[in-house]
Amino acid sequence: MSTDSEDDRYIVWFDIDNTLYSTSADVSRAMGKRIHAYFLTLGLDDKEASELHLRYYTQYGLALAGLVRHHAVDPLDFDEKCDGSLPLEEMIEPDPFLRKLFEDIDRSKARVWALTNAYRPHAERVLRILNLHDQIEGLVFCDYAEKDLISKPEPEYYHKALRQANVSDPSKCFFVDDNRRNVDAARALGWKNCVHFCEHGLNHVEGGKVQQITSSTNGGADNGVVVISDLKELRTVWADIFTS
Repeated sequence: MSTDSEDDRYIVWFDIDNTLYSTSADVSRAMGKRIHAYFLTLGLDDKEASELHLRYYTQYGLALAGLVRHHAVDPLDFDEKCDGSLPLEEMIEPDPFLRKLFEDIDRSKARVWALTNAYRPHAERVLRILNLHDQIEGLVFCDYAEKDLISKPEPEYYHKALRQANVSDPSKCFFVDDNRRNVDAARALGWKNCVHFCEHGLNHVEGGKVQQITSSTNGGADNGVVVISDLKELRTVWADIFTS
């Protein structure tokens, strides 16, 4: 999705996984198990698979990027066996309060896009299940069909997002993500209104490793990023772009 001419409105970027639904849904744990199983198909033992999974996630922001670059893995096969096999319909469900949050964004002031490290089929599937597909005007996703995968928090991925949405001024960007590294990367590139969605105390899986969520996960630099624990807080943090 792209636009032909620049739009003067702000643009709100929502991450999808573990942001538009709670990490308590355990999607990250289910995904972590599938990715670990995929690493085992490389002939690694459990310890080696866990270490490599974490290393690639830390280095590239996406374990698949390391698999593609160093093991010639077919990303579409990975998508089928990992993302595509998740029983999402049994794990997440629509939230009427979240939908109302989206509906109350003043579209005369702001466009609403999604920015995800997932492949398009998974992203669109989640948005459909959450009943938010009609609230998202554009989607920037990690294109598994491309030879060189890029994803958050790589700077080029944010540049790609701006090009796709035809945004020349990054200060017009509002962004919320559950991963602090991703938020800090956007902030460093001039995305002005950045929010870290942080469900303090819950456990989630990143890079195959179970971690307790804290506001300092993956960074925590004092760079003007606002930390929230409930998306409803965006009504206050971003009050200027809401109708009520």
